[in-house]
Amino acid sequence: MNRSDLVTALADRAEVTRKDADAVLAAFAEVTGETVAKGDEKVTVPGFLTFERTHRAARTARNPQTGEPIDIPAGYSVKVSAGSKLKEAAKGA
Repeated sequence: MNRSDLVTALADRAEVTRKDADAVLAAFAEVTGETVAKGDEKVTVPGFLTFERTHRAARTARNPQTGEPIDIPAGYSVKVSAGSKLKEAAKGA
């Protein structure tokens, strides 16, 4: 399912226009991105998903072509965890 399909499904389910559904989806993505970028709190949709910023420590890796070590600096990443309802849906229950 791509974004257009998702917007159409949301609009049908919520009985709103595609334009309104697209605006809500865009706002959700924007608010989630801003909150995760701050890093001081998680975004949780109970039973569905949790988004949070995590710190990745500096490490040494190897270049797969040459075998030479590469220093990878510390940085941040995003952790996305599935909620209980999403896990149950994935099981086919």
